[in-house]
Amino acid sequence: MPVVYLTDRVLIRATGPEAAKFLHGVITCNVQTMAKGDSRYGALLTPQGKIISDFLFYAEGEDAFLFDVPAERAEDLLKRLTFHRLRAKVTFAKADDFAVAAVFGEAGEVPEGALYPDPRLAALGQRLVLPLAAAQALSSDAAPYEAHRIALGIPKGGPDFAYGDTFPHEADMDQLGGVDFKKGCYVGQEVVSRMEHRSTPRNRLVEVLFDTPLATGQEITAGDKSVGQVLSVTDGRGIATVRLDRANDAKTDGVPLLAGEVPVELRRPDWAVFSMEWEKKVSELDRKFKGS
Repeated sequence: MPVVYLTDRVLIRATGPEAAKFLHGVITCNVQTMAKGDSRYGALLTPQGKIISDFLFYAEGEDAFLFDVPAERAEDLLKRLTFHRLRAKVTFAKADDFAVAAVFGEAGEVPEGALYPDPRLAALGQRLVLPLAAAQALSSDAAPYEAHRIALGIPKGGPDFAYGDTFPHEADMDQLGGVDFKKGCYVGQEVVSRMEHRSTPRNRLVEVLFDTPLATGQEITAGDKSVGQVLSVTDGRGIATVRLDRANDAKTDGVPLLAGEVPVELRRPDWAVFSMEWEKKVSELDRKFKGS
C-alpha cells in the first residue's frame, strides 16, 4: 500500500479534562460522540462563518485529540484555539515529534503507528500518525497521493479554496461530513446554518473533465461570461470552482463551456448530493420519456 509522508501537514495536540467539551463548542464537527481511534473532518471558522483552517481531527485517547492541519495554518490555528480557551481546562501544543502519512491504494506493508480512517471519503484511504524519524524514512513524493485526491474530486485548502475567504459550503465541507448541523453552537454556526437551511450556495467545487491538458488557474467561460476557474488538475480531470447559476444557464442555453480554447465538462462528484439544476432537468426529461 503506498505510504507517503505528508510534509505539508503538522499535528497539534489538545489535552485536558475539558478538551472534548471545549472543542465541541468551538469547531464544526461533533467531538462529544468520538471514541478512541475515531476521526472527523472539521474546521475552525471566523464569527462570519468563513474557514480559518480545515483539518482532520483524531481522538488519540481519553481527553487527548490531534489536529492534522496544513502546516501553513498551524500557527494561526494554535493561536486562535488558545484565544478561545479562556478558563477551560485544555492545553494546545504542536506535536513536533510526530508526523502524518497518507496510506492509500493497493494493500502492502504499513509502518507502525496510529491509523485513522480518512473521514472525508473511504476511498481516500487512511492517515498514519507516526514518529517523525520514521516518517522521514518514507517517500515524501506527494504527487501520487495528490493525483489520487484530485481523481476523487476531494478539495484541498490552498489550491482549491482560500482560507479566510471561503464558507464551508463553498469548499464542499457540508458534503464531506465536515459540518455537523445537529450539534449545538460553534464559532460561525449561525451563518453556516442559515446557508444550509435558507439559501443555496452560489459557488461550489465540482469536477471538471477535459481532453487537452489544462493549466491550473485557467478561467472557465460560457460565451463572454465567466463561469469559474480550473484549480487542481491531474490527467484529464480536475477540480473547479463554479458559479452554479451561470453554469446552469450555459447548459440550458446550449452554450459550450471553455477553459481557454479547450472544451470542458462539469460534473458533480459522486460523493456529493447538492443540486446541479441541469441534472434535474435531464432527470425530469428522462422520467417523462420513460413514462410515455
